Amino acid sequence: MLDGERIVVTGASRGLGRSMSERFVREGASVTLVARSRETLDEIAADLADEPGETLVATADVRDEDAVEAVVDETVDAFGGVDTLVNNAGIGLLSLGDGGKRLADVTPEEWTRIMETNLTGVYLFTRAVLPHMVEQGRGNVLNVSSGFGRRPAPNYTPYVASKYGLEGMTGSVAMEYEDDGVNVNAVDPGGRVNTGFWDHLPDDERQEILQPDVMDDAAVLLAAQGANGVTGESLPADEWESRLD
Repeated sequence: MLDGERIVVTGASRGLGRSMSERFVREGASVTLVARSRETLDEIAADLADEPGETLVATADVRDEDAVEAVVDETVDAFGGVDTLVNNAGIGLLSLGDGGKRLADVTPEEWTRIMETNLTGVYLFTRAVLPHMVEQGRGNVLNVSSGFGRRPAPNYTPYVASKYGLEGMTGSVAMEYEDDGVNVNAVDPGGRVNTGFWDHLPDDERQEILQPDVMDDAAVLLAAQGANGVTGESLPADEWESRLD
């Protein structure tokens, strides 16, 4: 379904990003795997060596403008362009510590790191790929959001605020680039996913949460859209599947 498509995935070393990346390659896409750690990315690329698609390993911190630009340049050099960007990299208080906390206990360093990763990183990567998509007259930007981008939650304010911002960014950029054939959408798993985010949960609750491949089908359908596809929408994965299948 994705033969010849050129896709960049941030946060590709684990969880949702790794699962989507592996699925894209199995669907025939050329995928740039982006994360801060090269060792894990090299292992993933090696595991996918016999699949129909191909991989490019690119290390970068999504907060680093120069590193982001270098990843996009490497992708264009290797694959000839970028058709889809998946902005998956994200962190929250659970990534930085043992749990949530009230706002007055959140340090400026924690707040800044979450905002720069979850919002500035999306801005930097999206900004870098848009000229290539506009030039070719088509493209897809897929932002990985969360139910916390549509409803508040106590003790996780930085993450919630970043995802509310991501929702607004998704809709606004979709409006700006709709006439250029670029679709910009958001997808969320539809619940808690069995990733490191929720390692603190007791075993009985972990048995009830979703697996990292929960968004794979929806991500493939969104990446397969051509110009003038659905844009400016934010839905859980299962609703995207119903909408596009």
